[in-house]
Amino acid sequence: MATARELPRSIEQLRVLIVDDHDVVHWGFRLMLGQQRWVQRCLSASSSEQAVALAARYTPHVAVVDLFIGEESGAEVCAALKTAQPWIRVLLMSGAGEISRHAARLAGASGFAYKDWPAPKIAEAVHAVGLGKEVFEYREQAGVHGLSQRQREVLALLGSGATNPEIAAALHLSPHTVKEHTSAVYRKLGVRNRSEAVQLAQRLGLGVPTR
Repeated sequence: MATARELPRSIEQLRVLIVDDHDVVHWGFRLMLGQQRWVQRCLSASSSEQAVALAARYTPHVAVVDLFIGEESGAEVCAALKTAQPWIRVLLMSGAGEISRHAARLAGASGFAYKDWPAPKIAEAVHAVGLGKEVFEYREQAGVHGLSQRQREVLALLGSGATNPEIAAALHLSPHTVKEHTSAVYRKLGVRNRSEAVQLAQRLGLGVPTR
């Protein structure tokens, strides 16, 4: 009989751990994965500490980890899970930013997916990673400096002095999604904070207003 450290990749049912700091994401994944015949159990954690504790107790086969979890990065959470439970497979996921294949693999992840993929495609990615496969499928970068149209809209509102809740209201997004977009903007522009992002965008002529 296989031990937890020797989980067979041909297993018919998988235990899945969702690591995200947004309740709606947990609810959505539980609803979606609960309909999959291959899902034995779906667990939820909102931090690396909770994720590691649940992984130790329930030995999930695959973890779906958000790229931005509070003050933690998904890569850090992935590394913590792999250190504590080396056999676990990790699929990183994001609603805004991206992580390169190289960086994801360095953290121990076996894939990257977008939250706005159709539910069947997300479920297929989770299943594939859980069975030992890799799933890396990226979109072509669009816009100036790799910023999407939505990220440029967020950047422009940052430049106007709008707060994250105000940006969320203006663009009809959740505060969580705005935070993801903001983090992606910082990373793509190579800056550390709002002030640096706005100053650089103004110098590059990205249409950010001067206050």
